[in-house]
Amino acid sequence: MVRAIGVIDSGVGGLTVVHELMRQLPKEQLIYLGDTARCPYGPRTKEEVQKFTWEMVDFLLTKNIKMLVIACNTATAFTLEDLMDKLDIPVIGVIQPGARAAIKFTKNNQVGIIGTEGTIRSGAYTYALKKIKTNIHVNALACPSFVPMVEKGILSGNQAREVVNSSLGPLKKDKEMDTLILGCTHYPLLKDTIQEVIGDHVTIISSSEETAREISTILDAQQLLNDDELIPVHQFFATGDLEIFIEISKSIFKEANFQMLTIKKANISKSQVS
Repeated sequence: MVRAIGVIDSGVGGLTVVHELMRQLPKEQLIYLGDTARCPYGPRTKEEVQKFTWEMVDFLLTKNIKMLVIACNTATAFTLEDLMDKLDIPVIGVIQPGARAAIKFTKNNQVGIIGTEGTIRSGAYTYALKKIKTNIHVNALACPSFVPMVEKGILSGNQAREVVNSSLGPLKKDKEMDTLILGCTHYPLLKDTIQEVIGDHVTIISSSEETAREISTILDAQQLLNDDELIPVHQFFATGDLEIFIEISKSIFKEANFQMLTIKKANISKSQVS
């Protein structure tokens, strides 16, 4: 029996990780759960994020997943160690891969981070970066307006540019910064606008690609890679309204990939699908 990789996120942002997984690991079946009904997680307390994350995990564990990917930076910051300690399957978050990529690309050790209030407040990226390279300078900025905008499907255009430009004001003053980590998986959906606002001299790091590479390495090392030749059918679940979730999914996945998805609503507090 083919076992799937489980991916959780506070909303639609983790779809950027799923997209990269589908590209790098085309034989793997994916089960995605986005907690769109309670998104965003950034302003919530650590205790709320932990509770909601465990509800998502419990839902996916009923699907017999072989690996858990926490595609939400806030949930990674607050729950990764606990999940790794208590689950008997591999668990990976998105912070460490993003930090490693930034270290690789920065030329002057001047790195910026943007994320939700929870992620920035946790200091998880700064800790991860300095653990690898102690002399790195980190400029972290919370951008709380990004996730609600993305969840509404506003990914480009004048409104998106105005919000991004206003939010990134403090970072634009940092003339030394040469690398910017998108410390939220929602943010790659705004990457073109962020690049335009912050300038071409800054390398933008999305943790999605690095995370997918690490997942591939872990699955290979633990002999968990799927070698079935059948084309996988991926299961997507959302806790909130499906209309915008479906539209954003269509904008991320090409037609051929979108046809490989089933999308349903989930009630994660009862681990049931309605």
